[in-house]
Amino acid sequence: MSKITKPTIGEILKEEIMKPLQISAYKLVKLIGVPTSRIQNILHDRIGITVDTSIRLGRVFGVSNKYFFNLQEDIAFRNAKIKKGKEYDQIKKYQSV
Repeated sequence: MSKITKPTIGEILKEEIMKPLQISAYKLVKLIGVPTSRIQNILHDRIGITVDTSIRLGRVFGVSNKYFFNLQEDIAFRNAKIKKGKEYDQIKKYQSV
């Protein structure tokens, strides 16, 4: 059985948002006022989305300030479940005596 890879926040930003809107990394940098390295590092999955970046992206794309940050966290939870799901399933709820 092959593993299904989940998209990263960088892939989602690039493929689902920037490409359809025809926004380059350079243009995005200018729109949100951050260093080029920050966007390049996000797009290449070297760093994640900070609260500051999420607010800026949310404003430029007309979504919630928390949208990109929450999306990134959702991806992290899904990846953890994929990686350690069986281990997590072994943990039972504490029952008080």
